[in-house]
Amino acid sequence: MSLGSLNMADLVKTARARRSENEPMTELPADVRRLFDGPNYAHLATLMPDGAPHSAPLWVGLEGDRIALLTSPSSRKARNMARDARVAISITDHDQPFVMASVRGQVAERVEGDAAWVIIDRLSDKYLGQPYPLRTDRVVFLIEPEHARAVTYG
Repeated sequence: MSLGSLNMADLVKTARARRSENEPMTELPADVRRLFDGPNYAHLATLMPDGAPHSAPLWVGLEGDRIALLTSPSSRKARNMARDARVAISITDHDQPFVMASVRGQVAERVEGDAAWVIIDRLSDKYLGQPYPLRTDRVVFLIEPEHARAVTYG
Protein backbone atom coordinates (compact mmCIF):
# COMPACT_ATOMS: atom_id res chain seq x y z
CA MET A 1 0.00 0.00 0.00
CA SER A 2 1.44 3.38 -0.94
CA LEU A 3 1.76 6.26 1.49
CA GLY A 4 -0.66 8.24 -0.68
CA SER A 5 -3.48 5.84 0.21
CA LEU A 6 -2.94 6.11 3.99
CA ASN A 7 -4.89 8.64 6.03
CA MET A 8 -3.19 11.03 8.49
CA ALA A 9 -3.98 8.88 11.57
CA ASP A 10 -2.26 5.91 9.93
CA LEU A 11 0.78 8.00 9.06
CA VAL A 12 1.05 9.25 12.65
CA LYS A 13 0.70 5.72 14.05
CA THR A 14 3.32 4.40 11.65
CA ALA A 15 5.71 7.28 12.42
CA ARG A 16 5.34 6.66 16.17
CA ALA A 17 6.03 2.95 15.67
CA ARG A 18 9.21 3.71 13.70
CA ARG A 19 10.41 6.26 16.25
CA SER A 20 10.09 3.77 19.11
CA GLU A 21 11.41 0.75 17.22
CA ASN A 22 14.85 0.90 18.85
CA GLU A 23 13.47 1.21 22.37
CA PRO A 24 13.17 -2.03 24.39
CA MET A 25 9.70 -3.53 24.90
CA THR A 26 8.28 -3.20 28.39
CA GLU A 27 4.77 -4.41 27.58
CA LEU A 28 2.69 -5.07 24.50
CA PRO A 29 0.68 -2.05 23.33
CA ALA A 30 -3.08 -2.35 23.95
CA ASP A 31 -3.96 -2.47 20.23
CA VAL A 32 -1.51 -5.36 19.74
CA ARG A 33 -2.80 -7.20 22.84
CA ARG A 34 -6.37 -6.91 21.54
CA LEU A 35 -5.46 -8.79 18.37
CA PHE A 36 -3.66 -11.56 20.25
CA ASP A 37 -6.52 -11.87 22.76
CA GLY A 38 -9.10 -12.48 20.00
CA PRO A 39 -9.57 -15.59 17.83
CA ASN A 40 -7.41 -14.13 15.08
CA TYR A 41 -5.07 -16.21 12.94
CA ALA A 42 -1.39 -15.38 12.92
CA HIS A 43 1.61 -16.28 10.81
CA LEU A 44 4.92 -17.22 12.40
CA ALA A 45 8.13 -16.58 10.50
CA THR A 46 11.23 -18.55 11.51
CA LEU A 47 14.58 -19.14 9.86
CA MET A 48 15.50 -22.35 8.06
CA PRO A 49 18.98 -23.85 8.58
CA ASP A 50 20.18 -22.16 5.37
CA GLY A 51 18.80 -18.77 6.51
CA ALA A 52 15.74 -18.87 4.24
CA PRO A 53 12.47 -17.70 5.80
CA HIS A 54 9.76 -20.17 6.78
CA SER A 55 6.20 -18.99 7.46
CA ALA A 56 3.31 -20.96 8.93
CA PRO A 57 -0.22 -20.03 10.02
CA LEU A 58 -1.14 -20.82 13.61
CA TRP A 59 -3.19 -20.10 16.70
CA VAL A 60 -1.77 -17.64 19.22
CA GLY A 61 -2.64 -16.26 22.62
CA LEU A 62 -1.08 -14.35 25.48
CA GLU A 63 0.49 -15.61 28.66
CA GLY A 64 1.14 -12.34 30.46
CA ASP A 65 3.13 -10.27 27.96
CA ARG A 66 4.48 -13.33 26.16
CA ILE A 67 2.90 -14.73 23.02
CA ALA A 68 1.97 -18.41 23.25
CA LEU A 69 1.79 -20.76 20.29
CA LEU A 70 1.50 -24.51 19.98
CA THR A 71 3.03 -26.98 17.58
CA SER A 72 4.34 -30.51 17.27
CA PRO A 73 7.80 -30.83 18.81
CA SER A 74 9.05 -32.31 15.52
CA SER A 75 7.50 -29.64 13.23
CA ARG A 76 9.67 -27.49 10.99
CA LYS A 77 8.82 -24.38 13.05
CA ALA A 78 9.76 -26.14 16.33
CA ARG A 79 13.07 -27.29 14.88
CA ASN A 80 13.75 -23.82 13.50
CA MET A 81 12.99 -22.14 16.86
CA ALA A 82 15.18 -24.65 18.73
CA ARG A 83 18.11 -23.73 16.48
CA ASP A 84 17.47 -19.96 16.19
CA ALA A 85 15.17 -18.29 18.72
CA ARG A 86 14.44 -15.22 16.55
CA VAL A 87 10.87 -15.04 15.20
CA ALA A 88 8.40 -12.65 13.62
CA ILE A 89 4.63 -12.91 13.96
CA SER A 90 1.98 -11.11 11.95
CA ILE A 91 -1.70 -11.18 12.85
CA THR A 92 -4.82 -9.68 11.28
CA ASP A 93 -8.22 -9.02 12.78
CA HIS A 94 -10.59 -11.79 11.67
CA ASP A 95 -13.47 -9.33 11.15
CA GLN A 96 -11.43 -6.33 9.94
CA PRO A 97 -8.59 -7.53 7.68
CA PHE A 98 -7.12 -4.02 7.42
CA VAL A 99 -6.32 -4.09 11.15
CA MET A 100 -3.04 -5.88 11.76
CA ALA A 101 -0.05 -6.16 14.06
CA SER A 102 3.48 -7.40 13.68
CA VAL A 103 5.81 -8.55 16.43
CA ARG A 104 9.48 -9.45 16.41
CA GLY A 105 10.94 -11.33 19.32
CA GLN A 106 12.64 -14.45 20.60
CA VAL A 107 11.60 -17.75 22.08
CA ALA A 108 11.79 -17.32 25.84
CA GLU A 109 10.54 -20.72 26.94
CA ARG A 110 9.39 -24.12 25.67
CA VAL A 111 6.56 -25.54 27.81
CA GLU A 112 5.80 -29.26 27.87
CA GLY A 113 3.61 -31.68 29.83
CA ASP A 114 0.64 -30.65 31.97
CA ALA A 115 1.62 -26.98 31.98
CA ALA A 116 1.56 -26.97 28.16
CA TRP A 117 -1.87 -28.65 28.03
CA VAL A 118 -3.38 -25.91 30.19
CA ILE A 119 -2.22 -23.33 27.62
CA ILE A 120 -3.11 -25.52 24.62
CA ASP A 121 -6.66 -26.10 25.90
CA ARG A 122 -7.07 -22.37 26.54
CA LEU A 123 -6.02 -21.63 22.94
CA SER A 124 -8.26 -24.38 21.57
CA ASP A 125 -11.23 -23.06 23.53
CA LYS A 126 -10.65 -19.62 22.02
CA TYR A 127 -10.55 -20.97 18.44
CA LEU A 128 -12.75 -24.11 18.61
CA GLY A 129 -14.86 -23.64 21.74
CA GLN A 130 -13.56 -26.90 23.24
CA PRO A 131 -10.36 -28.51 24.59
CA TYR A 132 -7.72 -29.49 22.03
CA PRO A 133 -8.88 -32.74 20.38
CA LEU A 134 -5.44 -34.39 20.00
CA ARG A 135 -3.87 -35.27 23.34
CA THR A 136 -0.33 -36.09 22.17
CA ASP A 137 2.59 -34.58 20.32
CA ARG A 138 2.22 -30.89 21.24
CA VAL A 139 4.43 -28.30 22.93
CA VAL A 140 4.01 -24.59 23.61
CA PHE A 141 6.54 -21.92 22.80
CA LEU A 142 6.41 -18.60 24.65
CA ILE A 143 7.73 -15.67 22.66
CA GLU A 144 9.21 -12.60 24.35
CA PRO A 145 8.31 -9.61 22.15
CA GLU A 146 11.10 -7.16 21.39
CA HIS A 147 9.27 -4.91 18.90
CA ALA A 148 5.52 -4.68 18.30
CA ARG A 149 3.22 -2.40 16.42
CA ALA A 150 -0.36 -2.34 15.19
CA VAL A 151 -1.55 -0.56 12.08
CA THR A 152 -5.01 0.12 10.68
CA TYR A 153 -5.30 0.80 6.96
CA GLY A 154 -8.30 2.38 5.29
